[in-house]
Amino acid sequence: MPSFRDFITGIRKLDIDRSVPIIVHASLSAFGEVQGGSESVLGALLSSFDAFIMPAFTYKTMIIPEIGPLDNAIVYGSGKDANRMAEIYTQDMPADPLMGVVAEALRSHPKAQRSVHPILSFAGIHATTILEAQTVNEPLLPIQALKEAGGWVLLMGVDQTTNTSIHYGELLAGRKQFVRWALTPTGVVTCPGFPGCSQGFEAISPELEGIIRRVAVGEAQLQAMPVADLVDRACAMIKKNPTALLCSRADCERCNTIRAAFIEL
Repeated sequence: MPSFRDFITGIRKLDIDRSVPIIVHASLSAFGEVQGGSESVLGALLSSFDAFIMPAFTYKTMIIPEIGPLDNAIVYGSGKDANRMAEIYTQDMPADPLMGVVAEALRSHPKAQRSVHPILSFAGIHATTILEAQTVNEPLLPIQALKEAGGWVLLMGVDQTTNTSIHYGELLAGRKQFVRWALTPTGVVTCPGFPGCSQGFEAISPELEGIIRRVAVGEAQLQAMPVADLVDRACAMIKKNPTALLCSRADCERCNTIRAAFIEL
């Protein structure tokens, strides 16, 4: 049963300068039963890094309109039932369960701040500049801020399919982004710059050898890599092969939309 001390030890073995900002993606269940649960993992992060962020996305704010831009990987008018269940975004809205319990523990921490995006917000501690970089029109700017600050990605018990920073590599490579809509206290807000699917991202792993660091903790691994190197390699893969890192699911609207653009060429 891994403990707070085990996570501290594992993070130290990664040999990351504590003064550089980190983006963390974590799955508590991947480690088996953890002594102290999510608070142990969050405590280890607080003890190991001066500043870090995690995604605190809120997909339940999303609605599907009747009409919208073409080639947007969405079936307009198909969300009547889901739209009735959508919730208005608030700054204290819990992170989507897909983000994991550690992300929610961070979001609800008394010292945490949160960025303003009604779908793709990030929560963080001592990361004001990074969080404030985000805008509704450019949701991935916190990744740019991390890159410029020499930041790192830390994957805790998860693989590259959770790695939000790869989406920034897609953006830099010119890959198509999408438009989505969210309910807010001031009405429906249009949210451009919505990234594609991440289910094909594990294909980047061979390209990361030499920059990635791995340490076993409990039943899972910690993996860490510099944001700049990760983003640059993702961007290079896509520029070399425009369909790189797309998933193979027949029903994936976003990947199929991107792939179709190159088939038509």
